[in-house]
Amino acid sequence: MIDVIYIMWLRQIKRYWRSKSRIIGSIGQPLLFLVALGFGLGPMFEKAGGGNYINFLTPGVISQAILFMAVFSGIELIWDRQFGFLKATLVAPVSRLEIVLGRVIGGATIAAFQGLIVLFLTLLVGFRPQNLTAFPLAVWLMFLIALLYSALGTAIASLMKDFHGFQLIMNFLVAPTFFLSGAIFPLNNAPRLIQTISYINPLTYGVDGLRQVLAGITYFGLTIDILVLSIVGTVLLIIGSYLFSKIEA
Repeated sequence: MIDVIYIMWLRQIKRYWRSKSRIIGSIGQPLLFLVALGFGLGPMFEKAGGGNYINFLTPGVISQAILFMAVFSGIELIWDRQFGFLKATLVAPVSRLEIVLGRVIGGATIAAFQGLIVLFLTLLVGFRPQNLTAFPLAVWLMFLIALLYSALGTAIASLMKDFHGFQLIMNFLVAPTFFLSGAIFPLNNAPRLIQTISYINPLTYGVDGLRQVLAGITYFGLTIDILVLSIVGTVLLIIGSYLFSKIEA
């Protein structure tokens, strides 16, 4: 079982490193948000008593990089289906559970690494972590976020036949997930409706956890954040595994 998971994981990693434009593109958007919003809205945020907006925003843009990369890594399943690789994989005498675990863990590893790249680049913009000793915990939180959304991407891709619904996912799932996660604004002053939506958004807890570890700011508390990410990630992994087991190449 471990051999199959490792092979699928390694394939995801190799595919990532071959796509230089994808790496640059997925880094550029979070940094654009950080620079444009951080320096554009920073003075107003500080005048309102919110403190350093760069420090507040950075965990959000790190989560954005992880979210996009993790979901799209899962959706690569559609690409494999269209070009025949999936059929060759499914006819192999191995468990589909092993295949999906390798894919999900591989996608999560890539997305977490992408988050690390963005974290290091934010240091050039002016972000200063509150506690460097908490860095391993920040990496673990990044991986939990990545695992959750890689499993979600796999579940979605298992239901899709082609890329026609790709833009729909982008517009109605990925973008709202980011903007309604508290990544760019404090939840404690948000309208009640926005708060309610944010409470059922798993990314909210990932952003909050990273924000506490890196910037010392929290809304829910680290224990709640890790608990929600772990439970939702496990549920989505089970759902993704089930849907993948029913897939037909």
